[in-house]
Amino acid sequence: MNTICIMCPMGCPLTVEQEGDEIKVAGNTCKRGDKYGRDEFTAPKRSITTLVNISGGGVASVKTSDSVPKERIFDVIAEIGKLVADENVKIGDRIAENLLGLGVDVLITGRK
Repeated sequence: MNTICIMCPMGCPLTVEQEGDEIKVAGNTCKRGDKYGRDEFTAPKRSITTLVNISGGGVASVKTSDSVPKERIFDVIAEIGKLVADENVKIGDRIAENLLGLGVDVLITGRK
């Protein structure tokens, strides 16, 4: 598998291969790239950022507190789409806990 590491601005081109029980990562310039390559090969995950409505008008930007399995991205986005933040919400506030049982919270990152 070929991919680009997204753990820092370097964007190292990675080659990830499995030989027997061993996963080999090549092309990384740091340990973060090695970990990213292994994770991407075995169980890819992504952080989610999107918008939610604020009661009374406006929108707030939100993010998941941790990465979610890549195959659950659309489920997570649909669930976040049902949320409405309180009009007094502040940056850093948690508006959902343990979303879909995935162990991630939804946090406010900004508002307009």
